Amino acid sequence: MITTTFKRYEKKYQLDESQYKDLLPILLNEMKPDTYGSQNEGYSIYNIYYDTQNYDVIRHSLTKPYYKEKLRLRSYTIPLTPDEMVFLELKKKIGGIVSKRRACLKLYEAYSFISKREYPQELNQVDHQVLKEIEYFLENHRIEPKAFISYERIAFVGKNDPNLRVTFDSNIKSRQTNLLLEKGDFGNLIIPQNQYILEIKIFGAMPLWLAQALSELKIFSSSFSKYGKTYKEYANGI
Repeated sequence: MITTTFKRYEKKYQLDESQYKDLLPILLNEMKPDTYGSQNEGYSIYNIYYDTQNYDVIRHSLTKPYYKEKLRLRSYTIPLTPDEMVFLELKKKIGGIVSKRRACLKLYEAYSFISKREYPQELNQVDHQVLKEIEYFLENHRIEPKAFISYERIAFVGKNDPNLRVTFDSNIKSRQTNLLLEKGDFGNLIIPQNQYILEIKIFGAMPLWLAQALSELKIFSSSFSKYGKTYKEYANGI
């Protein structure tokens, strides 16, 4: 069963290759690769981020407000046909708690919904409710595709706590042209090739063993947004 709702705390860190290699064996004592990858080989994620013409969504987000939200279209493969399945996601952050609601649609259905608010004919109750929430967002934001962002992810879940999730993202690329998933995976790197974005996703307090490992390896919390980084580089280049 595909999970369509997430609600949790997310903490982010930026680390280099050496820190990643030192942290990995510690993680593997308490965690295991998730069902989509392995210890050394993860999977790819491809996204289209939507915003207003003046980037109001990300500009608001970068002020670190109590409440923020963003809309993206996500796939785990580069779609070859309009019938391939993708996820239309609305991600919200309220007082530090992250919730993500997503509907599983065919690619052409997602594009039709974004541009024309057309609901697919065959839609389960959960996806229908998610699309109602996304429709409300669309009514309040005149959006258009603004960035393609892709990356490689290696992910782990707790052996004894499946709610604990740790991900490492690398090879993060972005572009602001050809903003369709089916156009392929290309763009400019937004962090160096040998660096990773670590995300720790938890429902409560961080496990003591993990907090100690981060401290010993001098891995410190760092605010980082892939779309935010993309926007800043664009804004600096204007």
